[in-house]
Amino acid sequence: MTLYIDPPAWPGHGRMWSHLVSDVSYDELHAFAERLGVPRRAFERDHYDLPAHRYADAVAAGAVQTSSREVVRLLRESGLRRPKGRARQGGSPGIAQRRSS
Repeated sequence: MTLYIDPPAWPGHGRMWSHLVSDVSYDELHAFAERLGVPRRAFERDHYDLPAHRYADAVAAGAVQTSSREVVRLLRESGLRRPKGRARQGGSPGIAQRRSS
């Protein structure tokens, strides 16, 4: 089981954020986030958004530090990448898909 995290370089809501991902499954990702005490609402399409102050916690729990570019590559190669506008697997369609229906 390997989870990956990029550096907290993404601004939002007055903080810097990291992306926590799995290259195996969403189940693995959700279980890891739950062990860290990260709320499910922090999950966005294919990753968890973690504030900078939680970065060290994720690494201490076993997440592998990697670049943002590598996070995207891992998601794409694993088939877990869900770009904005795409439907969630088993979920409701995204706005772009509803408009084209």
